[in-house]
Amino acid sequence: MGSLYKHLARLEVPGGGQVFVSGKHAFLGHLRPPHGTTIVDVADPRRPRVVGAVDLPEHTHSHKVRVMGDVMLVNQEINRPEPRTAVVGTAARKVEDEERAAVESGFQGGLRIYDISDRTKPRPIGLYPSGGVHRFDSDDRYAYISSREEGFLGDIVVIVDLKDPTKPERVGRWWMPGQWIAGGETPTWPGRRHRCHHPLRMGDRLYVSYWHGGFVILDITDMTQPQYVSGLDWSPPYPCPTHTALPIPQTIMGRRVLFVADEEVADRLAPSPTAFCWIVDITDEKHPVPISTFRVPHDKPFDNDCWFGAHQPQEVVDGNILSVTWFSGGLRAVDISDIYRPVEVDMFMPQPAQGIVQSNDVFYEKERGLVYVFDRHQGLDILERRR
Repeated sequence: MGSLYKHLARLEVPGGGQVFVSGKHAFLGHLRPPHGTTIVDVADPRRPRVVGAVDLPEHTHSHKVRVMGDVMLVNQEINRPEPRTAVVGTAARKVEDEERAAVESGFQGGLRIYDISDRTKPRPIGLYPSGGVHRFDSDDRYAYISSREEGFLGDIVVIVDLKDPTKPERVGRWWMPGQWIAGGETPTWPGRRHRCHHPLRMGDRLYVSYWHGGFVILDITDMTQPQYVSGLDWSPPYPCPTHTALPIPQTIMGRRVLFVADEEVADRLAPSPTAFCWIVDITDEKHPVPISTFRVPHDKPFDNDCWFGAHQPQEVVDGNILSVTWFSGGLRAVDISDIYRPVEVDMFMPQPAQGIVQSNDVFYEKERGLVYVFDRHQGLDILERRR
Protein backbone atom coordinates (compact mmCIF):
# COMPACT_ATOMS: atom_id res chain seq x y z
CA MET A 1 0.00 0.00 0.00
CA GLY A 2 1.02 3.61 -0.52
CA SER A 3 1.08 6.52 1.89
CA LEU A 4 -1.59 8.76 0.41
CA TYR A 5 -3.51 9.28 3.68
CA LYS A 6 -2.33 10.63 7.03
CA HIS A 7 -4.79 10.45 9.92
CA LEU A 8 -5.29 13.75 11.75
CA ALA A 9 -8.29 13.37 14.06
CA ARG A 10 -11.42 11.45 14.96
CA LEU A 11 -14.61 12.97 16.34
CA GLU A 12 -17.03 10.65 18.13
CA VAL A 13 -20.47 11.69 16.88
CA PRO A 14 -23.58 9.71 15.91
CA GLY A 15 -23.22 8.07 12.50
CA GLY A 16 -24.74 9.30 9.31
CA GLY A 17 -25.16 9.54 5.60
CA GLN A 18 -23.21 12.59 4.46
CA VAL A 19 -20.40 14.96 5.35
CA PHE A 20 -20.16 18.26 3.48
CA VAL A 21 -17.48 20.89 4.07
CA SER A 22 -17.86 24.61 3.42
CA GLY A 23 -15.23 27.07 4.60
CA LYS A 24 -13.98 26.04 8.02
CA HIS A 25 -17.06 24.00 8.97
CA ALA A 26 -18.10 20.41 8.32
CA PHE A 27 -21.81 19.62 8.15
CA LEU A 28 -22.92 16.12 9.13
CA GLY A 29 -26.25 14.61 8.11
CA HIS A 30 -27.08 11.83 10.59
CA LEU A 31 -28.76 8.54 9.84
CA ARG A 32 -31.41 8.35 12.56
CA PRO A 33 -33.40 10.76 14.76
CA PRO A 34 -33.26 12.56 17.08
CA HIS A 35 -29.96 13.53 15.41
CA GLY A 36 -30.55 15.62 12.29
CA THR A 37 -27.59 17.80 11.29
CA THR A 38 -24.44 18.62 13.24
CA ILE A 39 -22.12 21.55 12.47
CA VAL A 40 -18.44 21.04 13.30
CA ASP A 41 -15.71 23.67 13.41
CA VAL A 42 -12.75 22.23 11.49
CA ALA A 43 -10.59 25.36 11.31
CA ASP A 44 -8.01 23.22 13.09
CA PRO A 45 -8.59 19.80 11.50
CA ARG A 46 -6.64 18.13 14.32
CA ARG A 47 -9.14 19.47 16.88
CA PRO A 48 -12.66 19.37 15.42
CA ARG A 49 -15.40 20.61 17.74
CA VAL A 50 -19.19 20.63 17.53
CA VAL A 51 -20.67 24.14 17.44
CA GLY A 52 -24.29 23.66 16.33
CA ALA A 53 -26.99 21.08 15.70
CA VAL A 54 -30.51 20.49 14.41
CA ASP A 55 -32.60 17.77 16.07
CA LEU A 56 -35.51 15.83 14.56
CA PRO A 57 -38.75 14.12 15.62
CA GLU A 58 -38.77 10.32 15.73
CA HIS A 59 -40.54 9.76 12.40
CA THR A 60 -38.14 11.91 10.33
CA HIS A 61 -34.93 10.87 8.57
CA SER A 62 -32.51 13.66 7.57
CA HIS A 63 -29.15 12.26 6.52
CA LYS A 64 -28.03 14.56 3.67
CA VAL A 65 -26.79 18.15 3.77
CA ARG A 66 -25.29 20.74 1.43
CA VAL A 67 -24.31 24.37 1.98
CA MET A 68 -24.27 27.43 -0.27
CA GLY A 69 -22.77 30.40 1.58
CA ASP A 70 -25.03 31.05 4.55
CA VAL A 71 -27.79 28.72 3.32
CA MET A 72 -27.96 25.08 4.43
CA LEU A 73 -30.11 22.48 2.66
CA VAL A 74 -31.12 19.21 4.32
CA ASN A 75 -33.40 16.39 3.23
CA GLN A 76 -36.42 15.18 5.16
CA GLU A 77 -37.99 11.79 4.48
CA ILE A 78 -39.75 9.01 6.36
CA ASN A 79 -37.56 7.29 8.94
CA ARG A 80 -37.84 3.84 7.34
CA PRO A 81 -35.98 0.91 8.90
CA GLU A 82 -33.21 -0.61 6.79
CA PRO A 83 -34.56 -3.51 4.69
CA ARG A 84 -33.30 -6.84 6.02
CA THR A 85 -34.25 -8.82 2.93
CA ALA A 86 -34.74 -8.21 -0.78
CA VAL A 87 -37.83 -6.18 -1.68
CA VAL A 88 -39.65 -8.73 -3.83
CA GLY A 89 -43.38 -8.63 -3.19
CA THR A 90 -44.00 -5.07 -2.01
CA ALA A 91 -47.01 -3.61 -3.81
CA ALA A 92 -47.45 0.08 -4.60
CA ARG A 93 -50.40 0.24 -2.21
CA LYS A 94 -48.26 -0.89 0.73
CA VAL A 95 -45.76 1.89 0.03
CA GLU A 96 -48.60 4.45 -0.11
CA ASP A 97 -50.12 3.16 3.13
CA GLU A 98 -46.76 3.48 4.89
CA GLU A 99 -46.38 7.08 3.72
CA ARG A 100 -49.94 7.97 4.68
CA ALA A 101 -49.43 6.62 8.21
CA ALA A 102 -46.26 8.71 8.61
CA VAL A 103 -48.08 11.91 7.59
CA GLU A 104 -50.86 11.15 10.06
CA SER A 105 -48.17 10.89 12.75
CA GLY A 106 -46.96 14.41 11.97
CA PHE A 107 -44.29 13.73 9.33
CA GLN A 108 -43.39 16.58 6.96
CA GLY A 109 -41.14 15.64 4.08
CA GLY A 110 -39.22 17.74 1.60
CA LEU A 111 -36.13 19.90 1.30
CA ARG A 112 -35.63 22.03 4.43
CA ILE A 113 -33.72 25.31 4.11
CA TYR A 114 -31.83 27.02 6.95
CA ASP A 115 -30.12 30.36 7.49
CA ILE A 116 -26.73 29.53 8.99
CA SER A 117 -25.20 33.01 9.10
CA ASP A 118 -24.74 32.09 12.76
CA ARG A 119 -23.27 28.58 12.52
CA THR A 120 -24.17 27.88 16.13
CA LYS A 121 -27.87 28.55 15.60
CA PRO A 122 -29.31 27.19 12.33
CA ARG A 123 -32.63 28.95 11.64
CA PRO A 124 -35.30 27.37 9.36
CA ILE A 125 -36.38 29.79 6.64
CA GLY A 126 -37.93 27.68 3.88
CA LEU A 127 -39.27 24.31 2.79
CA TYR A 128 -39.92 22.63 -0.52
CA PRO A 129 -42.67 20.25 0.65
CA SER A 130 -43.02 16.73 -0.72
CA GLY A 131 -43.54 13.19 0.46
CA GLY A 132 -39.83 13.06 1.21
CA VAL A 133 -36.43 13.91 -0.27
CA HIS A 134 -33.50 11.47 -0.32
CA ARG A 135 -30.22 12.60 -1.94
CA PHE A 136 -29.65 15.83 -3.83
CA ASP A 137 -27.14 18.12 -5.53
CA SER A 138 -27.15 21.92 -5.52
CA ASP A 139 -25.41 25.01 -6.86
CA ASP A 140 -25.81 28.73 -6.20
CA ARG A 141 -29.29 28.78 -7.76
CA TYR A 142 -30.87 25.33 -8.02
CA ALA A 143 -31.26 22.08 -6.13
CA TYR A 144 -31.53 18.78 -8.00
CA ILE A 145 -33.39 16.41 -5.73
CA SER A 146 -34.76 12.89 -5.50
CA SER A 147 -38.27 13.62 -4.31
CA ARG A 148 -41.40 11.62 -3.49
CA GLU A 149 -44.09 13.54 -5.41
CA GLU A 150 -47.86 13.13 -5.17
CA GLY A 151 -49.14 10.52 -7.63
CA PHE A 152 -45.76 8.87 -8.23
CA LEU A 153 -44.34 5.58 -6.96
CA GLY A 154 -40.86 6.13 -5.57
CA ASP A 155 -38.71 9.24 -5.83
CA ILE A 156 -38.44 11.13 -9.12
CA VAL A 157 -36.06 13.86 -10.37
CA VAL A 158 -37.15 17.36 -9.34
CA ILE A 159 -35.39 20.67 -10.03
CA VAL A 160 -36.03 23.37 -7.42
CA ASP A 161 -35.30 27.08 -7.93
CA LEU A 162 -33.72 28.61 -4.81
CA LYS A 163 -33.45 32.18 -6.06
CA ASP A 164 -35.51 33.10 -2.98
CA PRO A 165 -34.57 30.44 -0.40
CA THR A 166 -37.62 31.36 1.69
CA LYS A 167 -39.86 30.42 -1.26
CA PRO A 168 -38.34 27.47 -3.12
CA GLU A 169 -40.15 26.70 -6.37
CA ARG A 170 -40.30 23.53 -8.45
CA VAL A 171 -39.39 24.32 -12.05
CA GLY A 172 -38.90 20.90 -13.63
CA ARG A 173 -39.18 17.16 -13.11
CA TRP A 174 -38.53 13.82 -14.80
CA TRP A 175 -39.51 10.27 -13.99
CA MET A 176 -38.95 6.77 -15.31
CA PRO A 177 -41.96 5.47 -17.26
CA GLY A 178 -44.05 3.37 -14.89
CA GLN A 179 -43.69 5.68 -11.86
CA TRP A 180 -46.65 7.98 -12.57
CA ILE A 181 -49.33 5.69 -11.22
CA ALA A 182 -51.85 8.54 -10.90
CA GLY A 183 -51.47 9.06 -14.64
CA GLY A 184 -52.23 5.45 -15.40
CA GLU A 185 -48.68 4.16 -15.70
CA THR A 186 -47.94 0.66 -14.39
CA PRO A 187 -44.60 -0.25 -12.79
CA THR A 188 -42.89 -3.43 -13.93
CA TRP A 189 -40.82 -3.70 -10.75
CA PRO A 190 -41.66 -4.47 -7.09
CA GLY A 191 -42.06 -1.71 -4.50
CA ARG A 192 -39.74 1.30 -4.91
CA ARG A 193 -37.01 -0.54 -6.79
CA HIS A 194 -36.92 1.91 -9.70
CA ARG A 195 -36.53 5.33 -8.15
CA CYS A 196 -34.36 8.39 -8.42
CA HIS A 197 -31.54 7.99 -5.94
CA HIS A 198 -28.91 10.66 -6.55
CA PRO A 199 -28.86 13.39 -9.24
CA LEU A 200 -25.49 15.06 -9.93
CA ARG A 201 -25.13 18.07 -12.21
CA MET A 202 -22.24 18.85 -14.53
CA GLY A 203 -22.84 21.57 -17.11
CA ASP A 204 -26.20 21.10 -18.82
CA ARG A 205 -26.50 17.45 -17.84
CA LEU A 206 -27.83 15.57 -14.83
CA TYR A 207 -26.27 12.19 -14.15
CA VAL A 208 -28.89 10.33 -12.13
CA SER A 209 -28.55 7.01 -10.35
CA TYR A 210 -31.90 5.20 -10.43
CA TRP A 211 -31.37 2.33 -7.97
CA HIS A 212 -32.37 -0.96 -9.63
CA GLY A 213 -33.18 1.11 -12.71
CA GLY A 214 -29.47 1.77 -13.35
CA PHE A 215 -28.52 5.33 -14.27
CA VAL A 216 -29.83 7.92 -16.74
CA ILE A 217 -28.33 11.00 -18.36
CA LEU A 218 -30.69 13.97 -18.64
CA ASP A 219 -30.31 17.11 -20.74
CA ILE A 220 -31.29 20.10 -18.57
CA THR A 221 -30.53 22.87 -21.07
CA ASP A 222 -34.17 23.78 -20.43
CA MET A 223 -34.59 23.31 -16.67
CA THR A 224 -38.37 23.15 -17.05
CA GLN A 225 -38.23 20.18 -19.45
CA PRO A 226 -35.46 17.69 -18.63
CA GLN A 227 -34.91 15.39 -21.61
CA TYR A 228 -33.72 11.78 -21.57
CA VAL A 229 -30.40 11.31 -23.37
CA SER A 230 -29.51 7.72 -22.48
CA GLY A 231 -29.35 5.19 -19.69
CA LEU A 232 -27.84 1.90 -18.66
CA ASP A 233 -28.91 -0.78 -16.19
CA TRP A 234 -26.94 -3.86 -15.13
CA SER A 235 -29.15 -5.10 -12.27
CA PRO A 236 -29.96 -7.73 -13.45
CA PRO A 237 -27.72 -9.55 -14.12
CA TYR A 238 -25.61 -7.97 -11.36
CA PRO A 239 -27.33 -7.95 -7.96
CA CYS A 240 -26.76 -4.49 -6.45
CA PRO A 241 -28.53 -1.18 -7.17
CA THR A 242 -26.82 1.86 -8.67
CA HIS A 243 -25.95 4.40 -5.98
CA THR A 244 -23.98 7.22 -7.66
CA ALA A 245 -23.11 8.10 -11.26
CA LEU A 246 -20.22 10.54 -10.91
CA PRO A 247 -19.16 12.48 -14.04
CA ILE A 248 -15.40 13.00 -14.27
CA PRO A 249 -14.83 16.61 -15.40
CA GLN A 250 -11.55 15.98 -17.23
CA THR A 251 -11.04 13.67 -20.16
CA ILE A 252 -8.82 10.66 -19.46
CA MET A 253 -7.01 8.86 -22.26
CA GLY A 254 -9.02 11.06 -24.62
CA ARG A 255 -12.36 9.75 -23.30
CA ARG A 256 -15.19 11.18 -21.21
CA VAL A 257 -16.16 8.83 -18.40
CA LEU A 258 -18.51 8.22 -15.50
CA PHE A 259 -17.36 6.58 -12.28
CA VAL A 260 -20.38 4.59 -11.11
CA ALA A 261 -20.75 3.06 -7.64
CA ASP A 262 -23.27 0.37 -6.85
CA GLU A 263 -24.40 0.02 -3.23
CA GLU A 264 -24.11 -2.90 -0.85
CA VAL A 265 -27.67 -3.41 0.48
CA ALA A 266 -30.07 -6.15 1.49
CA ASP A 267 -32.40 -5.21 -1.39
CA ARG A 268 -30.32 -7.14 -3.89
CA LEU A 269 -31.00 -9.68 -6.61
CA ALA A 270 -28.54 -12.33 -5.36
CA PRO A 271 -26.35 -12.93 -2.26
CA SER A 272 -23.15 -12.17 -4.18
CA PRO A 273 -21.04 -10.62 -5.55
CA THR A 274 -20.70 -7.70 -3.20
CA ALA A 275 -21.22 -4.20 -4.64
CA PHE A 276 -18.39 -2.73 -6.67
CA CYS A 277 -17.64 0.20 -9.02
CA TRP A 278 -17.69 0.67 -12.77
CA ILE A 279 -16.07 2.99 -15.30
CA VAL A 280 -18.43 3.85 -18.14
CA ASP A 281 -17.29 5.51 -21.37
CA ILE A 282 -19.71 8.35 -22.24
CA THR A 283 -17.71 9.91 -25.04
CA ASP A 284 -20.78 9.11 -27.14
CA GLU A 285 -23.27 9.98 -24.44
CA LYS A 286 -26.17 8.43 -26.31
CA HIS A 287 -24.43 5.06 -26.11
CA PRO A 288 -22.75 4.63 -22.70
CA VAL A 289 -20.43 1.62 -22.54
CA PRO A 290 -18.98 -0.05 -19.40
CA ILE A 291 -15.26 -0.50 -19.99
CA SER A 292 -13.89 -1.67 -16.63
CA THR A 293 -14.69 -2.35 -12.99
CA PHE A 294 -13.00 -1.92 -9.64
CA ARG A 295 -13.51 -4.49 -6.88
CA VAL A 296 -12.04 -5.10 -3.46
CA PRO A 297 -11.46 -8.88 -3.16
CA HIS A 298 -14.19 -10.45 -1.05
CA ASP A 299 -15.78 -13.82 -1.76
CA LYS A 300 -18.39 -14.02 0.99
CA PRO A 301 -22.15 -13.59 0.38
CA PHE A 302 -23.90 -10.48 1.68
CA ASP A 303 -23.92 -10.24 5.48
CA ASN A 304 -26.76 -8.22 7.03
CA ASP A 305 -24.72 -7.63 10.17
CA CYS A 306 -21.61 -6.32 8.43
CA TRP A 307 -22.06 -4.76 5.00
CA PHE A 308 -18.82 -4.97 3.03
CA GLY A 309 -19.14 -3.57 -0.48
CA ALA A 310 -19.02 -0.24 -2.30
CA HIS A 311 -21.04 2.84 -1.46
CA GLN A 312 -19.92 6.38 -2.35
CA PRO A 313 -17.04 8.13 -4.16
CA GLN A 314 -15.84 11.64 -3.38
CA GLU A 315 -17.89 14.08 -5.48
CA VAL A 316 -15.25 16.85 -5.57
CA VAL A 317 -12.93 15.53 -8.29
CA ASP A 318 -9.38 16.87 -8.42
CA GLY A 319 -7.20 14.61 -10.52
CA ASN A 320 -7.42 10.92 -11.35
CA ILE A 321 -7.38 9.45 -7.82
CA LEU A 322 -10.77 9.01 -6.16
CA SER A 323 -11.47 8.19 -2.52
CA VAL A 324 -14.34 5.71 -2.29
CA THR A 325 -16.11 4.43 0.83
CA TRP A 326 -16.40 0.66 1.02
CA PHE A 327 -18.48 0.10 4.20
CA SER A 328 -16.57 -2.48 6.29
CA GLY A 329 -13.78 -2.22 3.74
CA GLY A 330 -13.07 1.34 4.91
CA LEU A 331 -11.82 3.98 2.47
CA ARG A 332 -10.15 2.98 -0.79
CA ALA A 333 -8.04 5.25 -3.02
CA VAL A 334 -8.67 4.30 -6.66
CA ASP A 335 -6.43 5.56 -9.47
CA ILE A 336 -8.38 5.77 -12.76
CA SER A 337 -5.50 7.14 -14.87
CA ASP A 338 -5.84 3.97 -16.94
CA ILE A 339 -9.61 3.86 -17.40
CA TYR A 340 -9.38 0.25 -18.59
CA ARG A 341 -7.56 -0.90 -15.48
CA PRO A 342 -8.37 1.12 -12.32
CA VAL A 343 -6.08 0.21 -9.42
CA GLU A 344 -6.03 0.74 -5.67
CA VAL A 345 -3.13 2.93 -4.53
CA ASP A 346 -3.92 3.25 -0.80
CA MET A 347 -6.57 2.56 1.82
CA PHE A 348 -7.59 3.80 5.26
CA MET A 349 -9.32 1.66 7.85
CA PRO A 350 -11.00 3.66 10.65
CA GLN A 351 -10.70 2.45 14.24
CA PRO A 352 -14.18 2.80 15.76
CA ALA A 353 -14.67 3.11 19.50
CA GLN A 354 -16.91 0.05 19.35
CA GLY A 355 -18.56 -2.23 16.84
CA ILE A 356 -17.67 -2.61 13.17
CA VAL A 357 -16.51 -0.16 10.52
CA GLN A 358 -19.20 1.01 8.11
CA SER A 359 -17.61 3.85 6.13
CA ASN A 360 -20.58 5.59 4.56
CA ASP A 361 -19.54 8.91 3.03
CA VAL A 362 -16.44 10.85 2.02
CA PHE A 363 -15.75 14.50 1.22
CA TYR A 364 -12.56 15.88 -0.32
CA GLU A 365 -11.67 19.45 0.67
CA LYS A 366 -9.18 20.27 -2.07
CA GLU A 367 -8.21 23.71 -0.70
CA ARG A 368 -6.42 22.09 2.25
CA GLY A 369 -6.04 18.59 0.87
CA LEU A 370 -8.28 17.07 3.56
CA VAL A 371 -10.45 13.98 3.38
CA TYR A 372 -13.43 13.50 5.73
CA VAL A 373 -14.74 9.95 6.26
CA PHE A 374 -18.12 9.56 7.98
CA ASP A 375 -19.17 6.22 9.46
CA ARG A 376 -22.72 4.91 9.16
CA HIS A 377 -22.79 3.95 12.85
CA GLN A 378 -20.48 6.37 14.63
CA GLY A 379 -17.58 8.72 14.10
CA LEU A 380 -15.96 11.22 11.72
CA ASP A 381 -12.32 10.76 10.70
CA ILE A 382 -10.25 13.58 9.20
CA LEU A 383 -7.29 12.71 6.98
CA GLU A 384 -4.66 14.68 5.16
CA ARG A 385 -4.16 13.56 1.57
CA ARG A 386 -0.76 13.81 -0.02
CA ARG A 387 -1.00 16.01 -3.11
